[in-house]
Amino acid sequence: MDSLIDFHMHTFFSDGELLPSELHRRAVAAGYTALAMCDHADDSNITTLLAHYGLFIKALDRSADKHIIVLPGVELTHVLPCLIASNVELSRSSGAKIVGCHGETIVEPVAAGTNRAAIEAGVDFLAHPGLISEDDVRLAAQKGVYLELTTRRGHSLTNGHVARLAKKYGAKLIVNTDTHSPDNLLSREIRKKIILGAGLELQDVDIIIANSEELLKKAIERS
Repeated sequence: MDSLIDFHMHTFFSDGELLPSELHRRAVAAGYTALAMCDHADDSNITTLLAHYGLFIKALDRSADKHIIVLPGVELTHVLPCLIASNVELSRSSGAKIVGCHGETIVEPVAAGTNRAAIEAGVDFLAHPGLISEDDVRLAAQKGVYLELTTRRGHSLTNGHVARLAKKYGAKLIVNTDTHSPDNLLSREIRKKIILGAGLELQDVDIIIANSEELLKKAIERS
């Protein structure tokens, strides 16, 4: 069975409904391989958030129960473009294995220039990047920043645009859920439908799964 990986999941440390322990348990039951807890973050809570995740992950590692790979991360959210680079640096130095940034979705008032600033700062993935420009997609391809196809309502309205430009310029795509509640968790069937619904082909399903596996490996290897 292929891997099931999700790098964009929220807990009650921001606006999610679940404790890290319940999110983990539900992901195990759903057949996940790995996940990243990436709550909304900025200068005010990056270090505290990652410390909370660290305590939970240490407890998991001490337990005898079955568990999956859990990565500590952040989703930099509504951070001014001029501050994104410093927030990425703080996140990395504070122990984030995955750094995402809340992109310029069409359903929220994200500051113009956020997509470009996040890509230039070297985030791991750009969440729901909305009507991202061709220049920004080209830059994401050059810098190895993964672009998100999302299952989340509203944000997903521009999946087709993101997929089309990613294919055109060779940017790597991943599928994430932006999970906030139990019913948001990913399944293999939903992942496939999201990829095909974005106008991609069956062969792209395997490519996108491989992209997630590649990012997971990079994250694990970070010291």
